[in-house]
Amino acid sequence: MPSNERMSINERRKYLKLVLSRYIQSGRKERSQLLTEMGEVTGLHRKSLIRLMNLPSLERAPRKVRLKARRYGLAVAEVVQIVWESLDYICAERLTPALLDTAQQLAKWEELTLSSEVEDKLSSISRATVQRLLRRFQRDTPKLPRRKSQPSNRLLRDVPMERLSWQTTVPGNFETDLVHHCGAVAAGDYIHTLQLVDIATGWSERVAIWGRSQQTMVKGFKKVQERLPFPITHLHPDNGSEFFNDHLIRYFGEKIIGLRLSRSRPYHKNDNRFVEQKNSTLVRAYVGYDRLDQAYQYAALNALYEQLWLYYNLFQPVMHLVGKEIVGSRLHRKWDRAQTPYQRLLASGILSPEQQQRLAKLHAQTNPRQLRRDIYQIVEQLWCHPLDKVNQRKETAALAR
Repeated sequence: MPSNERMSINERRKYLKLVLSRYIQSGRKERSQLLTEMGEVTGLHRKSLIRLMNLPSLERAPRKVRLKARRYGLAVAEVVQIVWESLDYICAERLTPALLDTAQQLAKWEELTLSSEVEDKLSSISRATVQRLLRRFQRDTPKLPRRKSQPSNRLLRDVPMERLSWQTTVPGNFETDLVHHCGAVAAGDYIHTLQLVDIATGWSERVAIWGRSQQTMVKGFKKVQERLPFPITHLHPDNGSEFFNDHLIRYFGEKIIGLRLSRSRPYHKNDNRFVEQKNSTLVRAYVGYDRLDQAYQYAALNALYEQLWLYYNLFQPVMHLVGKEIVGSRLHRKWDRAQTPYQRLLASGILSPEQQQRLAKLHAQTNPRQLRRDIYQIVEQLWCHPLDKVNQRKETAALAR
């Protein structure tokens, strides 16, 4: 054995067994010398050597393997999987705070069976445990495949340029954007999606509009205002002429009292980062990039957005940035506990009693799992004309003959 290599435990015990007889027969002085020698050979302290030499036996005790009992069984895993599917496979950080509430909501609609024992475990389950469970699950119904600046405008001179802060805590500060569904060619009339996202709560509004004329944009904003449970106090679009024209500016000034209007800087897309992110996850993820220019697609898209309004605002938990810290050369972000926009809105105290009652009734009467099924059924209707279904049935009947 090389001199610089330490003895293993078994090697030390074997050596001590060889010198044990000498140690027992030696006197006080000889034992002291022998302990010094043993310490140099084994690398152990004298007190450790004395303790070992006075043991009844130098044989190593067998190692006791203690198996840790599994705390969360199959019943909890099944509930987590159903809730995860119902909330469209969100991450563990967003799923964990909403587990118990959503499970109770689904149990009311008989989508799952919930016992008191499972409820207790769901209330105390950790994010790490949920993350381990999610790695084991297979997505039985995966998501559908995800699918030039304008000339200067005189109206832009009076509108300040700014970037809304992520530290905004008061509801009513909205970023807004227009999503084009023109496909590869932006020619002719086609459908657009007008989307607004509240920074403080994550509350989002979407409406399909035909074209982007002044009157069409006003109709879209009117529809959003009718459905929105709290007022718009600050609107922050990009520099597009669909937002900054005489008719829309006049509407903002006359109909939305106390509205503050700002805009992002030209060529700084990240100034509208909140709504741009939702353009990807709440519009493109469902609709894709194909062209939408049919009347039945316009109706189906608005029906889809009615369901998404319920699904994402009442049941989908979101995290809010609460801090930033630079460690070394890297930026670390801190997020708060995930809550639904509905929960954040209730906590803000901005809702009137009538709006609280209306939203609470909607939340109680909605089955989130069935709602998700309805959403994907409507998505399929976007690409299937009603007349095509009739022709398919006729062809099927002819083949059956």
